[in-house]
Amino acid sequence: MIEQYVLDLEEVDETQVAVVGGKGAHLGGLSRIEGVRVPAGFCVTTDAFRRIMAEAPSLDDQFDQLSRLSADDREAIRTLSAQIRQTIEVIAIPGDLAAAITRALDRHGEQAAYAVRSSATAEDLPTASFAGQQDTYLNVVGPTAILQQVSRCWASQFTERAVTYRQRNGIDHRTVHMAVVVQQMVFPHASGILFTADPVTGNRKVSTVDAGFGLGEALVSGLVNPDVFKVRDGEVVAKAIAAKQRAVQPLSGGGTQEVAIDSQRQEQPALTDAQVVRLVQLGRRIEAHFGRPQDIEWCLVDDGFRVVQSRPITTLFPIPESGDQDNHVYVSVGHGQMMTDPMKPLGFSMWQLTAMVPMHEAGGRLFVDVTRRLASPASRAGLLEALGKGDPLIRDALETVLDRDEFVPSLPDAGPGGPPAGGASAPIETDPAIVTELIERSQVSIAALERGIRTKSGPALFDFLLEAFEEHKRVLGDRLSMQAIMAGMEATWWLNDQLQEWLGEKNAADTLTLSAPDNVTSEMGLALLDVADVIRPHPEVVTFLQGVEDEGFLDELPKLAGGTEARDAIEAYLDQYGMRCVGEIDITRPRWRERPTTLVPVILDNVRNFEPGAAERRFEQGRQKAQKKEQDVLSRLRALPDGDRKADETKRMIDRVRTFIGYREYPKYGIISRYFVYKQALLEEAERLVQANMLREREDAFYLTFQEFHDAVRSNQVDEQLIQQRKEAFRSYHALTPPRVLTSDGEAVTGAYRRDDVPAGALVGLAVSAGTVEGRARVILDMAEADLEAGDILVTPFTDPSWSPLFVGIAGLVTEVGGLMTHGAVIAREYGLPAVVGVEQATELIRDGQRIRVHGTDGYVEILP
Repeated sequence: MIEQYVLDLEEVDETQVAVVGGKGAHLGGLSRIEGVRVPAGFCVTTDAFRRIMAEAPSLDDQFDQLSRLSADDREAIRTLSAQIRQTIEVIAIPGDLAAAITRALDRHGEQAAYAVRSSATAEDLPTASFAGQQDTYLNVVGPTAILQQVSRCWASQFTERAVTYRQRNGIDHRTVHMAVVVQQMVFPHASGILFTADPVTGNRKVSTVDAGFGLGEALVSGLVNPDVFKVRDGEVVAKAIAAKQRAVQPLSGGGTQEVAIDSQRQEQPALTDAQVVRLVQLGRRIEAHFGRPQDIEWCLVDDGFRVVQSRPITTLFPIPESGDQDNHVYVSVGHGQMMTDPMKPLGFSMWQLTAMVPMHEAGGRLFVDVTRRLASPASRAGLLEALGKGDPLIRDALETVLDRDEFVPSLPDAGPGGPPAGGASAPIETDPAIVTELIERSQVSIAALERGIRTKSGPALFDFLLEAFEEHKRVLGDRLSMQAIMAGMEATWWLNDQLQEWLGEKNAADTLTLSAPDNVTSEMGLALLDVADVIRPHPEVVTFLQGVEDEGFLDELPKLAGGTEARDAIEAYLDQYGMRCVGEIDITRPRWRERPTTLVPVILDNVRNFEPGAAERRFEQGRQKAQKKEQDVLSRLRALPDGDRKADETKRMIDRVRTFIGYREYPKYGIISRYFVYKQALLEEAERLVQANMLREREDAFYLTFQEFHDAVRSNQVDEQLIQQRKEAFRSYHALTPPRVLTSDGEAVTGAYRRDDVPAGALVGLAVSAGTVEGRARVILDMAEADLEAGDILVTPFTDPSWSPLFVGIAGLVTEVGGLMTHGAVIAREYGLPAVVGVEQATELIRDGQRIRVHGTDGYVEILP
């Protein structure tokens, strides 16, 4: 293959990222769009970069060292990346390569001024922008200076920030190559950045223009605040004109300088409104060409715009596909399920197939379209009420959207709105036998699933599963089950409302529900205390577990004194709860049964922090506390006017809440039990595809939707390129924050608490479990890394049921996501832990080890000095 060292911009387009890097490819694509003017220039290709790398064999060893470093080892990265840059910068450019660059300069004007800019193969991509990671040199004049800056651009592949970025994004340093764009300088009156979608709200119909005088470097470097214009439907709808005291201007002999702007010009807008609108029209043309919102660098020269860069905006949350042009409002499923991480395609497609309402995927997350229910006043009230009880921020966000002119059209009450959220709440008797019957029904159904699936494989398995999903939904939608759940929740709300009105007491139900029976999630946490009781008397086992890394550790335990009992206790626990894991609504997540090491740190914490018999003691203490609270409440009510009636009603509601509130956790347990049965069968099918050389590894099947997996098994064909694309997309979705509410315009609507009853500086959230506690914050993002001491307060993004084993050892809980009836809140109340949920950015605003005070009754957190 003949190496090509130089290509003119007109010769390349966006398909040639591997040859000219992201920036060069985008500039080539831009130059082909009608009406878009791109300064002329050329690219020094990645062939040239590889040639230079080959000139220094010592780089191989340095790359090996680099790959072994952690992304957090900043000092080592700084030292090694500086050595690599130095190695590259002193490599003499071979004669034929230097000649190719010089010939290109002759064609474009040897003594003209140029911008010399890095263009890596992993930048300006839809999933990784790499913005600002490599270097740019402006106003470079003469072949010698240009060759020197080209060398510097090659070396800038290994700036500390670029290396760290690649380490964090899992990108191999050897796979990224550096091209260089050499482009004629333009000397603008004004310059800046155009975002074709609002980078803050995500609204795709609003463009944002940042503008300043002179070269754009002044804005990029933060030297000046820009003028900011917002444009919608061809009109400037908002603007803020900054005082622009300085600008960056080119020097006649090369290079740039900062200059002061004349005081009379400082507060003049850098662009007229008409120019802003014209620029946005140009941006829309560029966006249409690339097929996604763009971050565009522009210059204004003699009233004409030049575009010097365009890259995808990678921070925008994707919009669910609706198939029409109507307005839609979507509510996040993950915030209700306490799992806001992205899901793999098999995970979200399985949840879609087994959910009770249609769900739409975007950014690896699922959303429910609530537009029609918002449109009808009758269903709107029920929806807002139900969602507001779950998460006040969702309700506020929806009300914000409803306040906008006609975004959600109003339908007459008779319109198709469906029943109010919450559904079947017809009264049922307060009878514990109902809960027993429901649990038995679920167990019978799961046993039938296990029997039926054993003999199924190939396409017949998928046909069987589609029928199983219908049974799954039938169990989930069982009218009696829905009534039992609603009975427990409504009794909770009744007690809280009435006892606050009659006794002035907030969240009284929190104490009244302590140690409620039949709560499978709280039983799971207590059962792990019993496992610790078996292990605690055997020091050899404890020491062994402290060093466990391999998932086969259970087979090693019987070799130790007390090891057989320890293994049997852990195995029995896994038989009961091994289908659970963090993020369990995604079937692709490793279950405890598949990765039992996840439980080891929690077991060791329990061994260290508790005395024998703690589970039974804790449950009994909670039960007695609830009983005492009941007696106290009833005696105080009887002393009130009409007290006997109030006490009798309250007693009925206390009995009702204690009968049904524990069952609230059971349907999810049933779902996840089924999921584990589905998963084991699907993994066997994936293994068959591996044996037939269709898949590289079993887990690659997780990047196919259920239907695609079904098709692959039927046809014995797998699209490996699709799997690679899905892996890259999944990796990129981790960097996105899913919104609670998302519109079809792409706007992420956050919602607010709108409260003025909290101290200044406190972090506001939702009160879900009463009490106040002070202690050390443990900010934990991964349950497997938990290291808790008695009295610690757990601070984490979200807690699904799998986190409940940690709850037995903490004093309080703070989460970023959650509502009154989400799992973390239910279990916090069950264990009597003060808890505040829905605290935005809690894991960033609270540092690990800080002392904090959690006000679980009033819904806020104070960071203590």
